[in-house]
Amino acid sequence: MRVDGTVANGDEDGRASEGDSHENAAPDYGAAWSRVKRRLRAELGEDVFASWFARLELDCVSGGTGKLTVPTRFLKSWIESHYLDRVLATFKAEAGDVARIEVGVRGTVAPARPVVPAPAKPVTATSGPLARLHAVGSQAPVAPALPAAESRVSAEASGDFNGTPLDARLTFTSFVVGRSNALAHAAAERIARHQGEGALYNPLYLHAGVGLGKTHLLHGIGHAARESGRRVIYLTADRFMYGFVNALKTQSALAYKERLRGIDLLILDDVQFIQGKSIQAEFGHTINALIDAGRQVVVASDRPPTELEALEERVRSRLAGGLVVEIGSLDEQLRISILSARLASVRTSHPGFDVSPQVVNYVARAITANGRDLEGAVNRLLAHATLTGTAVTLETAETAIRDLVKNREPKRIKIEDIQKLVASRYNVSRSDILSERRTAAVVKPRQIAMYLSKVLTLRSLPEIGRRFGGRDHTTVLHAVRKIEKQIGEDAVLGDEVELLKRMLQD
Repeated sequence: MRVDGTVANGDEDGRASEGDSHENAAPDYGAAWSRVKRRLRAELGEDVFASWFARLELDCVSGGTGKLTVPTRFLKSWIESHYLDRVLATFKAEAGDVARIEVGVRGTVAPARPVVPAPAKPVTATSGPLARLHAVGSQAPVAPALPAAESRVSAEASGDFNGTPLDARLTFTSFVVGRSNALAHAAAERIARHQGEGALYNPLYLHAGVGLGKTHLLHGIGHAARESGRRVIYLTADRFMYGFVNALKTQSALAYKERLRGIDLLILDDVQFIQGKSIQAEFGHTINALIDAGRQVVVASDRPPTELEALEERVRSRLAGGLVVEIGSLDEQLRISILSARLASVRTSHPGFDVSPQVVNYVARAITANGRDLEGAVNRLLAHATLTGTAVTLETAETAIRDLVKNREPKRIKIEDIQKLVASRYNVSRSDILSERRTAAVVKPRQIAMYLSKVLTLRSLPEIGRRFGGRDHTTVLHAVRKIEKQIGEDAVLGDEVELLKRMLQD
């Protein structure tokens, strides 16, 4: 049985509606796999899950063998060496007839498989992640030191000089433009088609949350630039890190660096995952060399350059010195446009599949998090219409997407936003909170901001300390414990902190 191939970017759990009846039907391996991923996330923690399992997908179950896929050879090798038994045990607990599992590497341009027997045509007119059905660089391992499995990674996965392949579907033509991404799209197109001397807006730095289209724009830049004859390398952060380390191990580091610095356009995705002093230093040298030589650099991340606390200050400063553009959340009109484009694409292979404007508008209002949830909604509607043979109504749409509506990802809260809000509420400046001042008027809001940063974000204590003026993690721990104690003793302070939480989460 083929399963839903929509969760290819690693940011959804692939959640299926578990309340549906499966009597007299084949085992629902898709739902079982969704539960497996949720269990792995809960048992291993968000950081481990995002690094190693978010891009692990179920292709099919055949003859008692669950066939899983990942986007790179490195992930395949690492999972097989460290987690294969655990994944199998978890899968067997959810689907008892699965006796073994195999891990394969997905093709870079093969279309994903939908939940219905006849695969839908690959997306060609969708925004950002809707067309990005493979997981090029969505999450990268954050540790700079290579695990033992890396020694078995082939040159194709980490050591070649050609970069990560571009997805043929992610072009400017298939990108849906709206108010929230218009500036980023315009800057990307202008850079890609620039034919004059020197570079424009160097570097171009795009940042956005998950599923908002930044990777789509990077691929679009790469395609358009290559069509004009320019030498382009597109790299994810993990490809850059492991490529550089592998080059050091094979004594080809000089050739690797010269290759990177001899191109016309370097595109680097998910820069927030670049770790390790030597790799960071080489990254900084490469960026400086390209910019100083008038070569174009395009970088994308999930946060602004000022928030890349893992990078050295001089590298952050260089990244912030070009054009920094944030891609905002999808407004309702843009969500409608994305859904309409996706539905039009699906109808080319399923002519009888029809969704009324009322249903499209309902889905656009109900699902607001990101484009990947919209993609999942279209696949659920298609599965319902194809498997039941009935028309898609508002009632069936509500049933089909209820898991996406109930379980959408919570708002990502930034430490900078916490600092700004707390400073405003207590009539101090953000610079006061980050300073060394120890007056009561500053210490209290600083400790509250540290406490909120611990409970509302996934950042570690050392990371939070660095974001509060380079303080030690023990200072953060002291602040968290102190505010926890005061909240239990002071109802007024407790109400104040709860109000701040609601303001940040809304």
